[in-house]
Amino acid sequence: MFSSVKLYENQRYASLKKECQRRKQLFEDPLFPANDDSLFYKSRIQGIQWKRPKEICNDPRLFVDGISSHDLHQGQVGNCWFVAACSSLASRESLWQKVIPDWKEQEWNPEKPESYAGIFHFQFWRFGQWLDVVIDDRLPTLHNQLIYCHSNSKNEFWCALVEKAYAKLSGCYEALDGGNTADALVDFTGGVSEPIDLTEGDYIADEAKRNLLFERVLKVHNRGGLISCSIKATSAADMEARLACGLVKGHAYAVTDVRKVRLGHGLLSFFKSEKLDMIRMRNPWGEREWNGPWSDTSEEWQKVSKSEREKMGMTVEDDGEFWMTFEDFCKYFTDIIKCRLINTSYLSIHKTWEEAVLHGAWTRSEDPLKNRCGGCINHKDTFLQNPQYVFDVKKAEDEVLISIQQKPKRTSRKEGKGENLAIGFDIHKVELNRNYRMHTLQQKVASSIYINSRSVFLRTDLKEGRYVIIPTTFDPGHVGEFLLRVFTDVPSDCRELTLDEPPHTCWSGMCGYPQVVSQIHVLAAAGLKNQDTQGGADPYVIIKCEGEKVRSPVNKNTVAPEFDVKGLFYRKKPGQPIIVQVLDRRAVI
Repeated sequence: MFSSVKLYENQRYASLKKECQRRKQLFEDPLFPANDDSLFYKSRIQGIQWKRPKEICNDPRLFVDGISSHDLHQGQVGNCWFVAACSSLASRESLWQKVIPDWKEQEWNPEKPESYAGIFHFQFWRFGQWLDVVIDDRLPTLHNQLIYCHSNSKNEFWCALVEKAYAKLSGCYEALDGGNTADALVDFTGGVSEPIDLTEGDYIADEAKRNLLFERVLKVHNRGGLISCSIKATSAADMEARLACGLVKGHAYAVTDVRKVRLGHGLLSFFKSEKLDMIRMRNPWGEREWNGPWSDTSEEWQKVSKSEREKMGMTVEDDGEFWMTFEDFCKYFTDIIKCRLINTSYLSIHKTWEEAVLHGAWTRSEDPLKNRCGGCINHKDTFLQNPQYVFDVKKAEDEVLISIQQKPKRTSRKEGKGENLAIGFDIHKVELNRNYRMHTLQQKVASSIYINSRSVFLRTDLKEGRYVIIPTTFDPGHVGEFLLRVFTDVPSDCRELTLDEPPHTCWSGMCGYPQVVSQIHVLAAAGLKNQDTQGGADPYVIIKCEGEKVRSPVNKNTVAPEFDVKGLFYRKKPGQPIIVQVLDRRAVI
């Protein structure tokens, strides 16, 4: 996850800081100047002054009493999504130390004021790469108050400086207005985000489904992932409307804890062993909390021992943080975003995933064989002109995680805010020996949603075999770059299919070139004989043609196997037979 870091705009923090110290000058970033171009691409706020932290308070600090989810407050820009993501980040030391590198070296040192150079750097994961972003410490203020993200403590500046670096990466501060929490979570971690629609999934009515979701949310939390949630606003008037229960619509909350809470007091709590699924959230405003069951002052807390409350960090303050049962959570919230840290380290005690990372692009060409922007499957004439990626599932069944992420568009005064394309992907089961692009539709086994989000994620279980992923824009003709990530239990050998047919070589004239293409699809077999004393068999099928063969997985302990296996053969001698054999692991059946 923590791979090498690339310098953003080729600015090297250490050398820039050294040069400022040598000249005894505070850094002024020429690439993100203290003017309106860095603030807006469209709006205006009159009277803004850019000030360095020492002009705002006497004793500036990066951190005051450490870093905490409670540090942050949303400012005048509509970036509750970013503040919620920062709140989640603050609870994960290993993650924030990546985003805020060398934090001890970057901290103000009152004993060496001459070493301060007004320069900071932060790191974000963008499009498959960690970027090191350099900024100066000039921050936009109004009446000597920070107008964007700020801390509880007037002299704590980590969140305001992280936000400035993120605004620089995005083009300007206004580009952070109305963004997506999932994007920020991915940018902070290099993980993959999985959005879940709680209403569509009907989790409030289906207890078994809700319990399974809680276990998955708990696992993401326990393994260091970041989680956010919200209540969908259905109209402009709904945005940030407060419900009677205290929750706010159209507003991103950070999930700061997930746990099974033991009910009862003393020994009774251990012997009775009744536990409640609970989740804790924080409102980026730092106030306005849930006022229903298990809210800060509710009588339900009497069911929990004092030691259990202390373990949970229970406080009775209007600090924006509150607990709910997971059942109530699914009743009131409509969306949850799980940002999973996909573990690819062999040194871990947890499941290790095999990751394939491929860069691709939707490009336009008048030649249908070269066009790579065919739109979704609704556009059947052009759908198969999109990029195609083949991968193998090598276990009898495997959980596969797939993410595509489109390259973010920077915001500029000239072009306005960059809008995401509506993107998604389909997965098709293909022949076990396919090495060339598909030109006719095959069985679709899974499909993502199509959404104008920066990234789209799908988790699916697939049986052993070969598959093709087709990432597309929703409409044909749209161009852009994307990053495809495929996670499997064993290596999937994922690669792009670039050729339409076997290439012509200098040997083609002598050895011949395929004249016919044949697809053989073996669905099942019947009437097989028992092959052992237990009255069963372990059959598999082999398809042979011109020296090439395709072998299916073994069907265990059956005399009526369902193979559903395909082979593709480019035949130079169409007169030669294609042989299909059904075999047992020991003998011909």
